Amino acid sequence: MSEAQERAFAVHSEFYMLVPPRSLAATSVHPDARLDHRATYGRDAPLIVEIGSGQGHAIIHAATSRPGDDFLAVDVFRAGLARTMLDAERAGVRNLRLIEANAPEVLETLLPDGAADEVWVFFPDPWHKNKHTKRRLVKPPFGDIVAGALRDGGVVRLATDWEDYALQMRDVLDAAPDLERGFEGDWAPRFDGRVRTAFERKGAAKGRDIRDLTYRRKPRP
Repeated sequence: MSEAQERAFAVHSEFYMLVPPRSLAATSVHPDARLDHRATYGRDAPLIVEIGSGQGHAIIHAATSRPGDDFLAVDVFRAGLARTMLDAERAGVRNLRLIEANAPEVLETLLPDGAADEVWVFFPDPWHKNKHTKRRLVKPPFGDIVAGALRDGGVVRLATDWEDYALQMRDVLDAAPDLERGFEGDWAPRFDGRVRTAFERKGAAKGRDIRDLTYRRKPRP
């Protein structure tokens, strides 16, 4: 990381970073770890979780424009988390927390059942080489995992510029028994709250179509 990013961790991590009990790996979450929303944010408010927050552009914009909601950025890219803290501090964002951890463990373990109002997965690594596609985030059992983290009626929003990954995402979430489509036709309309990031601009510049998906959590029995 750069000196500025190292300073961000030294100065701002006490407020912004959540450090859960770990299991074996440095980015793991211990099976007994649970997020206490009120203790973390100091209030009860809707929780929006972004998986793969990158440099933090989308989630900082959202946290700034939606002060009544709370936001959690999840990533394993340490330099990106540092950049997010720097930009959040400059913007005076106080309704945002970050966690350096594996996304499925955050959704399945750290978040209590039904804790999230929305989960965002925008432009995850496509692992586009055939030998690497097994590393993709959105594959079985991701649909069941994200459904467990969402409250009844909660929404998971996804976007990618890789057609075959978009098709895989749709197949995975269509197969999740606790989720239902929140769109008609082949693809969801663009989510107004998703700012145009460098990843999206790069994909569009190469002529790749951006595809969005939206699914809603069905009521629990």
